[in-house]
Amino acid sequence: MAEQKTFAIRTFGCQMNEHDSERIAGLLMNDGMVPAESDAEADVVIFNTCTIRENADLKLYSALGHLKALKERRPDMQIAVGGCMAQKDRGTILERADWVDVVFGTHNLAQAPALLRRARVEGPIVDVWDAPDPEAAKDMAPALYAVRELPWAAWMTIQTGCDNTCAYCIVPSVRGEEISRPLEDLVREAEMLAASGVTEITVLGQNVNSYGRDITKRGPLFAELLRELGAVDGIERIRFTSPHPKDLRPETIAAMAETPAVCPQLHLPLQSGSDRVLSAMRRGYTAERYLERLASARAAIPDLHVTTDLIVGFPGETDAEFDESLTVVAAADYDSAYTFIFSPREGTRAATMVDEFVDDAVVAERFARLKDVLDRSALRKHEAREGQREEVLVEGPSRRNENVLSGRTRQGKLIHFPQPHAPVRAGALVEVDVTHGAPYHLLGTFVGQLRGPKHKTRLSLTAS
Repeated sequence: MAEQKTFAIRTFGCQMNEHDSERIAGLLMNDGMVPAESDAEADVVIFNTCTIRENADLKLYSALGHLKALKERRPDMQIAVGGCMAQKDRGTILERADWVDVVFGTHNLAQAPALLRRARVEGPIVDVWDAPDPEAAKDMAPALYAVRELPWAAWMTIQTGCDNTCAYCIVPSVRGEEISRPLEDLVREAEMLAASGVTEITVLGQNVNSYGRDITKRGPLFAELLRELGAVDGIERIRFTSPHPKDLRPETIAAMAETPAVCPQLHLPLQSGSDRVLSAMRRGYTAERYLERLASARAAIPDLHVTTDLIVGFPGETDAEFDESLTVVAAADYDSAYTFIFSPREGTRAATMVDEFVDDAVVAERFARLKDVLDRSALRKHEAREGQREEVLVEGPSRRNENVLSGRTRQGKLIHFPQPHAPVRAGALVEVDVTHGAPYHLLGTFVGQLRGPKHKTRLSLTAS
């Protein structure tokens, strides 16, 4: 019997990329391959790429450079590049790294195993589709067939593509127009996931609030989807990302408040607190409208955990406009935030605003000031939780101390607590009393186990 080929996947980017990597892993295993211990030992190394920021390009080509010598020593080894950067750069990747065997895009990841087989016979292949196949898009390689890092938690892609025109974002160019999966298919998938031991689902889309508007005249179906998924027996926690503030509707807020399985967690990207900058970004809302919708969500959903995205140094941003952002950020009182320095991406409107780029030193100073405001808010929020009892889904031992367990509260907050005398396994649901709040995590003491794990296996994938 021939020895099984091994694979390793390196992931750059967002949750959508991480889920795509899980699906690619499932496809490769279905093709007879097995995971390798490391890149150096793998017969096939796949880079699943992002292209949101410029450093994504640098990370990819640096990683490819490190594999060049290994490829020279092991010519039978295959290297593939897929995802958003592959969709954008296509043949340029082979021009810059001619030791790559396969380049595939965002619309044909399901073809990865077949492309690898072809490349062994034909040599290097670039196969990037300009748009998804409508029939293939109906399936989108469901999460059931993905290889998950956390077997009790699953990503669920409900739509691909984006119909928005944000000036800084290249996603619509590489992911295409919005295509929603049928609601009944998603509910059926959730039922099968629950039967396999999954208890937590994170719903994914470029703009989940607009889910379904391309398949029905009734308008977006996201609120209906949340209620349907929440009714699936065995699914205890539902999260979602990312919604767009302009499309956050009252019925979605009501569904979050009225569906017990939907976690009190809302990621609501602000990007800027200046109305002029928001208009230049083509975001479709004002700071006042954003704060009104956030207030509506907090009024309806008790103990709501709110996170956001913020861009510092968008072209033309003045000191006064940045101060407006600080004012809105303070008013929003976030639990945490993902902050980014503006990075021009070729093919976007913002990349052409060269004359308005903000000086690097100015951006660095603003970034530090923003971080101070956010850290104070995060610390205050976490200190307020001291003395509370939290329901925690255990993820496993802490990276720094195997005698300390880590897990997530229903709000998605990371909490660490000592392993009790009777060991608790990953995937168990426990109660923990919060003893200390730090800016980026909580500390606590174990109270008791509510239930044990429901899953059976675990596989770790490599993420960057």
